[in-house]
Amino acid sequence: MLLVDGGDATYLYYWMRESGLADLLQTLPDTVWSVVSAGSMVVTPRIGARFVEWPSATDDRTLGVVDFSIFPHLDAFPTNTLADAQRWAAEIGGPAYAIDEQTAIKVLDGSVEVVSEGQWAKFG
Repeated sequence: MLLVDGGDATYLYYWMRESGLADLLQTLPDTVWSVVSAGSMVVTPRIGARFVEWPSATDDRTLGVVDFSIFPHLDAFPTNTLADAQRWAAEIGGPAYAIDEQTAIKVLDGSVEVVSEGQWAKFG
């Protein structure tokens, strides 16, 4: 099992590449990933410009393990409203989910399932 927690998604992505972990993960198809916050964002193809905070980040691309992007912490902060998520999703231009702290996304063999007792939205 691989547990990846939060922080800055672009910084996390950088160190996953630099350390060789990003390449290693591709050789472990049966590994269970448990990801939270920036950890969930780093497994997506893009995080969107609004989440690029690390000054050395060259763009918003990340690992692309899954084929959708994630807007975490829906309604947990004043800048993470559903309206903010809708603007972010329009920029991403592909499939995306906005999820709150009571929501998880399960991906198994390419099948996506939202597990939630809270608020979430799918875009694209």
